[in-house]
Amino acid sequence: MDTPNNASAGHLAAGDRATAAPTAPMLHSPDHDGYDSNARLAKRLGWITGFRLALLTLLLVATVFFYLRGALGSYPVSQTIVVATIGGAYALAAANAAVLRSGKHLKRLAEAQIVLDQLTWTVIVYVSGGPTSGATSFYGLTCLVGAILIGLRGAAMAAVTGITTFALVCAGFASQAILPPPDQAAANYVVTWQGVVYPFAINALGIVVVALLAGYLADRLHHSDGALKVANERARAAERLALLGRIAAGLAHEIRNPLGSISGSIEMLREAPGLTDDDRRLCDIIHREAARLNRLVSDMMDLAGPKRPEPTSVDVAALARDVVELASKSERSGSGDVTVCYSGPPVAMFAVCDAGQMRQVLWNLVRNGVQASGAGTCVTVSVQAMGSRVEMTVTDEGPGIPPEAAEKIFDASYTTRAGGAGIGLAVVRRIIADHQHVGATVEVRRGREPATGDSDRGCGAAFVIGLAVARPPAHSVPDDGLAPSAPVSRVAGITVDRRPA
Repeated sequence: MDTPNNASAGHLAAGDRATAAPTAPMLHSPDHDGYDSNARLAKRLGWITGFRLALLTLLLVATVFFYLRGALGSYPVSQTIVVATIGGAYALAAANAAVLRSGKHLKRLAEAQIVLDQLTWTVIVYVSGGPTSGATSFYGLTCLVGAILIGLRGAAMAAVTGITTFALVCAGFASQAILPPPDQAAANYVVTWQGVVYPFAINALGIVVVALLAGYLADRLHHSDGALKVANERARAAERLALLGRIAAGLAHEIRNPLGSISGSIEMLREAPGLTDDDRRLCDIIHREAARLNRLVSDMMDLAGPKRPEPTSVDVAALARDVVELASKSERSGSGDVTVCYSGPPVAMFAVCDAGQMRQVLWNLVRNGVQASGAGTCVTVSVQAMGSRVEMTVTDEGPGIPPEAAEKIFDASYTTRAGGAGIGLAVVRRIIADHQHVGATVEVRRGREPATGDSDRGCGAAFVIGLAVARPPAHSVPDDGLAPSAPVSRVAGITVDRRPA
């Protein structure tokens, strides 16, 4: 059985850092550099531009026919200001449409619209009563629009701009730096410091409250949307695993029958007289590989119907040496094409895990590295203590992971290697996820730093398994050296990282 998701499809290229949940990698999430992706931001800007034009039209009608009472000839200055302001807003809407079609600088466009809206409302406030104008409520409306477009930051920007411009209007009237429109009665305007303080304080408080509430609700909706996408992706991953389980169940019986025949025949052949030592060694290899293939079939079944791990205190250094010894005699490494070597302490090093399942994790990662590496290269399995953690690292010298494979690396059935089945790294992820309650993690890093001017291609990859340190067992148990588990931290997750190993 192939261990898929080989290094060319199952590692990450250097540069970015991404984090995935133990059960599924993260799908697309809203862009944190803007509040949303360009496509969604463009759609929202389009809707809000249309809404703005409709609102300005209604505002023009309300100002002319209600505030000015339709007597346009009696208010030539106010009429000119209102028409010029709303006409300018229409012209800006046309410019916005051109930018929207280009699809560029949408975040800057959203910020500019927020500021220009507040300036527009300030002009309307000026001609409709100044500090006591009812049009001050539009400042809060822009805070809501800012929250919809770019979240809490947009609401805060709208609030600061609105309060600042309104404060300048109030101060201008109180200091006589700004005079009421000459065609309106001065009695309609408050022009003293005592008179402007109260309306300014009330409006400023209202703007702040609206901005905070709108920003909070928009951010909550934003994060809920991201969580929903993750949940949907996990549901799709579960569906893929269920399908894989049904396929595995159908194949298991057909695969195990010939494997049993092969194992039995090899046992009989090995006892036959006249075999040389080399012949018996070859028989041993066939028997061992048939047994391993049978275990991999069982692991394929476990991927769909996972077995609950039984974490205990395990000598992971010995476990790593066992995997290296077995891998050194298998496939390309057995022929000397790719070397598999161990780097770590010769003495015991204990961590909390299920020994059998963690051996499968290491085996899958080693085979993955061997398949990804070129002739004459080395796959290294290292073990080292890192404070309260133990790290087991499998490093290859393959081509690394292309960026487009970053979010798919641990998906079941995903592979770019001809003949791959997409099971190996999916099993790794499932086992690590099952160990999350005892602090298991897996990181993917570059195998080495690229030389100056070189691309990340060919830097290899390093899979780092992190486990919680355990106390040595009171006694050894044959085979896996298991003992009652020690207390561990409860930090878990699957991380994709591009730091050098």
